[in-house]
Amino acid sequence: MTPHAHTPHAHTLRAHASRAHVPRTLSRRALAATGLLLPLSALAACSDPAPAAAGGGSDGAGSSGGSGGSGGSDGGSAASDGGGASGGTIDTSGTQELIRSTADEEIAALLPPEIAETGTLRVGINGTSSAPLSFLADDNETYIGSEIDIARIVADKLGLEFELKLTTWENWPLKLEAGEFDVVHANIGINAERLEKFDFASYRAAYMSFLVREGADFWLEDAESLSGRIIAVSPATNQERILTDWNAELEAAGKEPAELKHYSSDADTLLALGAGRVDGYLSPFASLSFIASRREDFELQGRINAGWPDETLVAGTFAAGSGLAEPYAAALDALIEEGTYGQVMDRWLLSEEALPASRAHTQENP
Repeated sequence: MTPHAHTPHAHTLRAHASRAHVPRTLSRRALAATGLLLPLSALAACSDPAPAAAGGGSDGAGSSGGSGGSGGSDGGSAASDGGGASGGTIDTSGTQELIRSTADEEIAALLPPEIAETGTLRVGINGTSSAPLSFLADDNETYIGSEIDIARIVADKLGLEFELKLTTWENWPLKLEAGEFDVVHANIGINAERLEKFDFASYRAAYMSFLVREGADFWLEDAESLSGRIIAVSPATNQERILTDWNAELEAAGKEPAELKHYSSDADTLLALGAGRVDGYLSPFASLSFIASRREDFELQGRINAGWPDETLVAGTFAAGSGLAEPYAAALDALIEEGTYGQVMDRWLLSEEALPASRAHTQENP
């Protein structure tokens, strides 16, 4: 089945595919309101923040071992990168052409009956995340990004309508367990703690990188390369944990550790980097690659698995036992094979984090 493109509907929280479906009865679940999901209760499974490539507001989201975001500031507005020369290689308009796929009846037959009957896939995204993952387009109304695009083409492959719902990093676990979403796409990494409550279908590798000034005469990639350097990092994040461990290794070897610097916003961090007050900025690859694509004065160095010293993957996240992980992974595999998945990863400059295959991850089969 050949993927095809459609012009997007101008709707912030919902985008539907235009295709024929087998007649079905719509439940109340499929007709649920799509307003902002901002409950008072909060449950953060282990936040690992991602930098904001968009300005303003606070972002509690992150990734877990998977290229995660940090609670760095991110207003969910589009594509602010701290100033400087702009390459502008990514379309951040609200009218960009959507990448679409077509339904596979055999894969759709694997869906749990409740979801098959409603005909809708309710996808939770972090409404305050950073580009290029999920963020507001230039019109300041339409949500775009790699997380949304991947979820949309999976819905296409499963023969389901696509319903977008906003949440925050702190709130997605409770909302998912309460049944308000079918899946969450929020740069969530697979780890042992989350496997106790959730199932997963992997769709992206999870890397950290260093953002440095263009033409730097050093290379940052490991503990040894950081000795004596000044490195910016968001506090209380997975990447800070990695740097702290590397500093311990350096001190144990009798070498000078890196000096870690915290800034109140990503804009301040980029200003400090551009002015030479820090040597590098460690953060998730996805967001830094977006910044580097729009700035001629910065470049990326190194690639560290976000689960260091172990490895992790970013995955669609489901309530444990929902029965969605297997068909979701099957849909992702079909999308990888037909090339639609690769189109999404290329669009958002994430081809380095593209996976050759997806699979379901559960507590029984991590």
